[in-house]
Amino acid sequence: MKNLFFILLLLSLVQAYAQPPMQKGGSNSYSFIDYQRTFPRPSEALQRKEDTLQKQFQAKKLEWPAKYIYIRSFKYDSQLEVWVKNNIKEQFQLFKTYRVCALAGTLGPKRMEGDYQVPEGFYYINQFNPRSNYYLSLGINYPNMSDKILSDSLRPGSEIFIHGSCVTVGCIPIRDEQIDELYILAAHAKDQGQDFIPVHIFPVRYNVEKSVKYLENLTKDDTELKKFAGRLEDAFDYFEKYKQLPVVMVGEKGEYIINEVPPKKLKGIKEEKQEVKRPPVQHYTRNVGTLPESVHQWPQFPGGATAFGKYLETLGHEMVAYLPTGINKAYVQVEFIVDKDGRPVNFKVLKSVKEGEDFNDELINRMEQMGTWSPALLNDKPVPKKMVQTITVEVKK
Repeated sequence: MKNLFFILLLLSLVQAYAQPPMQKGGSNSYSFIDYQRTFPRPSEALQRKEDTLQKQFQAKKLEWPAKYIYIRSFKYDSQLEVWVKNNIKEQFQLFKTYRVCALAGTLGPKRMEGDYQVPEGFYYINQFNPRSNYYLSLGINYPNMSDKILSDSLRPGSEIFIHGSCVTVGCIPIRDEQIDELYILAAHAKDQGQDFIPVHIFPVRYNVEKSVKYLENLTKDDTELKKFAGRLEDAFDYFEKYKQLPVVMVGEKGEYIINEVPPKKLKGIKEEKQEVKRPPVQHYTRNVGTLPESVHQWPQFPGGATAFGKYLETLGHEMVAYLPTGINKAYVQVEFIVDKDGRPVNFKVLKSVKEGEDFNDELINRMEQMGTWSPALLNDKPVPKKMVQTITVEVKK
């Protein structure tokens, strides 16, 4: 039966891409890249970014364009990696890591429509959307064969994308200038014959101690979730050891089966976890010009002061997970500007925890998504205004 499910899994990969028009006789009239150039957004992205990507490949001594790419994402760590190679027998090499700039739901797989969960498991890109509501997007084949067995049979959910615009209700969002690059890389790989670009989504980085501890605490009373996360870790370990993709099968009960799993460390021997630093984050900045010392009306958060207080309280609770080890309470002071169009920009952490670079980046990333304010007014005209706010982050006992 397991072989049958493996066959079904392979068959499920055969889903249609949006393809270029066909000539009489059945051959494509032009390449997939040429086809993408017929759409305004991909065409503009190719003009603006293709040369830059080539130079980045050259700097890393990689061959452009990559014939094979592999995408893996880590929910808790808010990272999306792009691995590349040009020969099937070669090891993958890391090209770039992007920051996933928003997250819906919690750790754990998606199991039904409307649960706002980002899926976890083994997928592939099955759609290029050049007219996305979120700038550009790459669809993944959720629900896959495992999801169809384990998820709600009538409403498992669908339409999961990697996309731009930094908002999400269950997808994987990155910034517009990053989805530009990923879309181009994926289009070139498909153009050269990689019809099924793998996308593996993990709950955490299994080689980061803080992330593993968070997952262990989350799953300590949930044996099914712990077992599920363990199967994903098997695939992570395989790739970390060989820099090649593991063979993933689906069992009769929907469980993932990873071929040739590397042996685990013996119990009693402390495994050294590699602390992986997040890549530098480019936060949104503007040249806002002269800031008035005083205004007739201060900026207003959406919903007013009460709503802002609740927002800061929720933010403080969410940031507990990012506190450095050994720190249980922090008062963090942040400066930012509410520009005359109401957008909060130019965030700067004035006071924070020691060795809190990742913490600060995560805090700013979240605050950048707080929404549009009503701008300050001076003589009845909107003006930019500097704000300073303290956020309390405390582990509740």
